[in-house]
Amino acid sequence: MNYDVIVAGGGSAGVAAAVASARLGAKTLLIERNGLLGGMASAALVHSICGLYRLPKGDAAPVMANEGFAAEFARRLIASGGASGPVRMGRVEVLLQRPVMFAQLCDALVRETPQLEVRLQSEVVGADADSLTFACRGCAGKVSAKVFIDTTGDAVLAALRGAPCEMETARLQRPAYIFALGGVEPGKLGDDARLRIARQISQAVKAGVLPPSALGAHLRESAQAGEVFVTVDLEGGANYDPLDAACLSRLETEGRDVANQLATFLRGIEGFEKSYVAAWPARAGVRESRRIIGRYRLETEDIERGAQFDDSVAFAAWPMELRETTKGPRLRFPAGDEPCGIPLRSLQARDDAALFMAGRCISCSHEAQASVRVIGTCLATGEAAGLAAALKVLHGECDAAAVKAAREKIVHEHR
Repeated sequence: MNYDVIVAGGGSAGVAAAVASARLGAKTLLIERNGLLGGMASAALVHSICGLYRLPKGDAAPVMANEGFAAEFARRLIASGGASGPVRMGRVEVLLQRPVMFAQLCDALVRETPQLEVRLQSEVVGADADSLTFACRGCAGKVSAKVFIDTTGDAVLAALRGAPCEMETARLQRPAYIFALGGVEPGKLGDDARLRIARQISQAVKAGVLPPSALGAHLRESAQAGEVFVTVDLEGGANYDPLDAACLSRLETEGRDVANQLATFLRGIEGFEKSYVAAWPARAGVRESRRIIGRYRLETEDIERGAQFDDSVAFAAWPMELRETTKGPRLRFPAGDEPCGIPLRSLQARDDAALFMAGRCISCSHEAQASVRVIGTCLATGEAAGLAAALKVLHGECDAAAVKAAREKIVHEHR
């Protein structure tokens, strides 16, 4: 039960970190609390991958923001039929994906990677300097490693190790609740139809027919004929706390209640008469909670001016998507449309030399987190953290140049 690297959290950042670490030759363990990998993209039904592409310029072809694992994952997902696009949406481009296929690709990547083991349905419940304890169905297991990577999204491992963290209170990004409708008549969600449905939902909220949480509901057809994903931003209550069990319990039941009311309402709209709730998410989509304090805190100004760093190991290509209310997103774009560099120091815990992090809990401000938390960027920071951790184990140290060289080597081997 001894490993070189242990990754806590099997979302997009965790899978990228674990695969990257193992590909460099480090004996790696990936621990995930759910029964499937993919995190928000699979368990919370987040059906679009944001942050993969640089902001578009005119009619130029889409350009990947991060080569390496992020580009490989997108290419393989498209080839498997699990994604389509990229699709231009205003000033951004997104890759539309099918959550079941996202999880399937994660499984395939894990199976084909030597030196990588996975423990699903396992929750990290304790940690010390060189080990952690996980629990599964009332049974505890203890594993040790030389280096750890926190990709839990909530900085669970960091908190258990005593690493300093920070969290917003009143300004926390509102959580999303996404569910799937089946039985929708294909072709009924063009731009005009979405606007018309949005107006009908708004009128129903004003009339008291639908709850206020339904006001910002967004509908999008999936690649599966007859399937539509519905996204609702939940308030979470006056004292919303994404780390509190009672609050999360209310959030899940509130999400299902709003979804059921919306599903009933939508059946009165042309094309939705035979629709039904086809899938609930395994959990609500928490967008922001604890963030780990690193050796460098990526600031709001860095994102705004497209800052570059000597130790950049990834790029944040998504605008700051602020969802501090349930009325929809507020997008803040960088001044020059250039992606901001993400320094290796933001993936290294300030006071814990054996702890790296990736995904939405990296060291950054509240506003900067609204940019780096998206799936495409999480794939990139996960890969960088995995490579850095493996290099630290195998060679005793790591720097940005070594991480980039290792990425290029792996890209060449897996092209």
